[in-house]
Amino acid sequence: MLWMAGFIVLLMKIGVALGALLLMAAYLVLLERKLLARFQIRYGPNRVGRFGLLQPLADGLKVLLKEDTIPAGADRSIFLFAPSLIMVVSLLLFAVVPFGADLTFMGQRVPLVVTDLNVGLLYVVALSSLSIYGIALGGWASNSKYSLLGAMRGGAQLISYELALSLSLVPVVLLARSLSLVDIVEAQARCPFILLQPVSFVLFFIGSMAESSRLPFDLPEAENELIAGYHTEYSGMRFALYFVGEYLTMLVVGALTAVFFLGGWRGPLLPPVVWFLLKMMVVPFLWIWTRATLPRLRYDQLMHLGWKILLPVSLLNIVVTAGVILLSGAWK
Repeated sequence: MLWMAGFIVLLMKIGVALGALLLMAAYLVLLERKLLARFQIRYGPNRVGRFGLLQPLADGLKVLLKEDTIPAGADRSIFLFAPSLIMVVSLLLFAVVPFGADLTFMGQRVPLVVTDLNVGLLYVVALSSLSIYGIALGGWASNSKYSLLGAMRGGAQLISYELALSLSLVPVVLLARSLSLVDIVEAQARCPFILLQPVSFVLFFIGSMAESSRLPFDLPEAENELIAGYHTEYSGMRFALYFVGEYLTMLVVGALTAVFFLGGWRGPLLPPVVWFLLKMMVVPFLWIWTRATLPRLRYDQLMHLGWKILLPVSLLNIVVTAGVILLSGAWK
């Protein structure tokens, strides 16, 4: 009955991961509102529950009660389907993210990862590229010029920055000699890759911020130009799906940054899962801080940064890293 035990463990891991991620995404919204308020010297949400801790529940109830409208000229089936894509992609990415060291359950070794693929990094890169469809289809199916312009901007932006983002991970693969996310964490036993590859970290950080359309790269939903961009015509729970998908993406990028550059779950004194969660929250905090600090780029500046700066730097970084590895005799 080992297969039954393994199946039960798999279902338990999926259930715990989904529940924890959705809860964290809800409270990440509260964290952003609180931090932005502090950065701007004002109070954040503090009325619903003690210290405002029940505000995410109130927000969730509000969007559930709002009317879900569909424009008369919209492509109904695509319009209804599009918002779920970004959220589903973000949840599927967590299937290969290792949260901690192995545990023992019923005498069996249980890795704290839903599934450890030997091509996990390729899985991450391939799946993350699908999020563009949520933006493109939602904007096109809305039958709105503002939504369509936001979708076109989003498509061009995601394609541009995905190249630099993917190439920034090549030096990580060269150092770890594996595409498995678990192996990449194990390769950082003595030194996190952020110390060996600071350029890759900066490229990954900027590229992932642009891929997630966070300030200063939020051109697909620039409210002073496009009302709300690709999700202008959405309301109710379908708008909330786009919103939750954005915050799940923040958690995904934080988790991947912890795996690729910060040593994953490794750290002294505290339990491994706690270390992983602390490292995972570094990126959302920095993104919120950036949102409160920097103005939005112009679209030509956005494309110039992606194609003429980040892409050449990422290619040069690959060549330099491979050359150093060969010269040092580390590659055998």
